[in-house]
Amino acid sequence: MNRLKTSPLALTLLAALAALVFSIVITSIVLSVSGFNPPSTFQAMVDYGTQPDSLVNIVNKGTMYFLAAIAVAIGFRMNLFNIGVDGQYRMAAMLAAALGGAFALPPGLHQLVILLAAMAVGAAWAGIVGVLKVTRGVSEVISSIMLNFIATGIIAYLIQTDRLGYQPEGSDSIGTHPIADSGWIPGIPFPGAREGAEVYGLIVLAVIVGIAFHVVINRTRFGFDLRATGLSASAAVASGVNARRMVVTTMLISGATAGLIGMPELLGTAHSYSLQFPTGLGFLGIGIALLGRNNPIGITFAALLWAFLDESSQILDFNDIPKEIVAITQAAVLLSVVVVYEIVHRLGMRWQQQAVAAELAAGATKKAEVAS
Repeated sequence: MNRLKTSPLALTLLAALAALVFSIVITSIVLSVSGFNPPSTFQAMVDYGTQPDSLVNIVNKGTMYFLAAIAVAIGFRMNLFNIGVDGQYRMAAMLAAALGGAFALPPGLHQLVILLAAMAVGAAWAGIVGVLKVTRGVSEVISSIMLNFIATGIIAYLIQTDRLGYQPEGSDSIGTHPIADSGWIPGIPFPGAREGAEVYGLIVLAVIVGIAFHVVINRTRFGFDLRATGLSASAAVASGVNARRMVVTTMLISGATAGLIGMPELLGTAHSYSLQFPTGLGFLGIGIALLGRNNPIGITFAALLWAFLDESSQILDFNDIPKEIVAITQAAVLLSVVVVYEIVHRLGMRWQQQAVAAELAAGATKKAEVAS
């Protein structure tokens, strides 16, 4: 029981559950004040969100949310606030789509080239932040925010039809040239879902990324150096760690992971980058990483919860209930998560102290028995 109390994963799940309950209470109050019935509203969301087609959308959205949160969490584990994930994944998706649509390669090689290009672009864009931080002392928050705006401008410039853009005849939509079939990644059929509604095939990549994140951060020397540098750069330097190199390396890895965020949709259904491509996923990743406590398992549940709220909100309009109610729920989760985690952290510390005190008391009793 004591091990359960002090387990980081158990504390993470406890805090996430408490934050969710708090957000439901807040949302119920808002619904009641607005003249809506909270139980029927939540029931409508659950009924719609558990339909096969909705579950497919939830898993697909959750896959991209998960990758975004992992990209953010890599920086968080070193006390780096990579708020530029949004620009990194959009730049990566646009340039990788343009590269993938420029030629056709044998299946397998074509997808690999697109994925590697996306990772390289994301890493390069994030690497600028790391280099500025270690060479000029520029805060990663400031530089990454500015690079988000720069990325938006570059994408708008390059996606013109006289550059990398392509506009099909009779269409108002401008995007990159379509990726050939050899670059697509087929989806996974979902039981009961309509024809064509499939889970992104790159969900497997998300699983691999999550496992790699856990192993590298918690089971390797590099992960130890990364966490040590985040806790105290001066202490890490004293122990022989090159803190400046760690900053740049961490930003490169975070950016490379960010480059994968848009790949499930690009290679699964979109097959080109256009102005309709999902935006804002990098900022969602910040909240999901916080909710999941930078733990792959916690992030998985947080990403699926966020995707469920996004998907189930669509039914509210049909019931004359403002779907912005869901935004209140999500905001309440983020507002409460910091407070709840602090409370749970203090409880965890208290339980650890009690466990240590009990062990010391048991040791003292045993010594007294031996002495007597």
